[in-house]
Amino acid sequence: MPDLLIAVPESELDDLRRRIRATRWPRPWSMTGWGAGTEPNALRRLAERWADRFDWRSQERAINALPSSWATVAGVTVQYLRFDGETADATPIVLTHGWPSTFLEEVALAKRLARPSEYGAIGERAFTVIVPSLPGFPFTPEQSNLPSIPTFELWHGLMTGLGFGRYLAHGGDLGAGISARLAQAHPEAVAGIHVLAVGDPADQSEPTQQELAYLAQGEQWFADEGGYEHLQRTRPLTPAYALNDSPVGLLAWMLEKYRAWTDHGDQLSGLSDDLILTQASLYWFTGAIAASFRPYWEHRHYPPGPVEVSVPTGLAVFPADLVQPPRSWAERNHNVVHYTKMPRGGHFAALEEPDLLATDIRKFADLT
Repeated sequence: MPDLLIAVPESELDDLRRRIRATRWPRPWSMTGWGAGTEPNALRRLAERWADRFDWRSQERAINALPSSWATVAGVTVQYLRFDGETADATPIVLTHGWPSTFLEEVALAKRLARPSEYGAIGERAFTVIVPSLPGFPFTPEQSNLPSIPTFELWHGLMTGLGFGRYLAHGGDLGAGISARLAQAHPEAVAGIHVLAVGDPADQSEPTQQELAYLAQGEQWFADEGGYEHLQRTRPLTPAYALNDSPVGLLAWMLEKYRAWTDHGDQLSGLSDDLILTQASLYWFTGAIAASFRPYWEHRHYPPGPVEVSVPTGLAVFPADLVQPPRSWAERNHNVVHYTKMPRGGHFAALEEPDLLATDIRKFADLT
């Protein structure tokens, strides 16, 4: 195992800054705002910060200070973080991030779950938290074959290999689907899952009015915001060439999502500039953007089939997330024992509202 998770050569930093400064910007449109995509002034401001004022070395030191390890599961190398719980009876849980994210999305949540007393939750349940990086994302290598070994099987192998015969799982976005598949495949080991989204059930007959409204919301969201997903499912390599070559192009692709999917009020997003630039830097320095599209491609071309989850399920719905599934919809293919409508927060809930999310996971765990 390397001593450092990441150590970017100064020559690569210089190359990044050179590329940003040499960006060939498109001619401006007469319209303003975000209606046609990433707003140019917001992008220019962040790009200039990335080139001239962003302290990557500080972020690099913070990343290398995290409790990172490597494991080999079914011949696949998996990078993960481990936060040991503050009590001897800590509950094991695996947290799975989504796209366009990295394991950093889960760190604030993991710390609150592992050591609740340090965050004002004295006497609350503690967890031993495992945060793996998705294959092809920083820093777990991309698998060589299509289709790849299902990620949920890697996670089960990782957790059992670490000595956890029974554990919980949590995730949003891609991580929600992985958690559900994990529970479906290994109900003997997965004590329950806590998710921020649910897949559509096989039985969609006789929908209620609330469910019809939810389905209409989803259709409208896909019509307005789903272009990236359609492209990543159908022609992922085409944008990948450009995004892997242009740091500003990569930043634009990611920034649009951070702005659209967070509960940001009048701000650019609910996330700090440094967090956004750190995430973009990780994708840039590891060259991960093309591989990060693979789950979309594989899901379309190698569909995994319907999911039915028998283990206890908790669902937390955040108001600025992509969609807000009603409890009855989740109950069609999940054993829902806990359902929460959050007062604030969006798609990146572990970053935006780690305290709210940690509290909800603890409440759910008490029911399993």
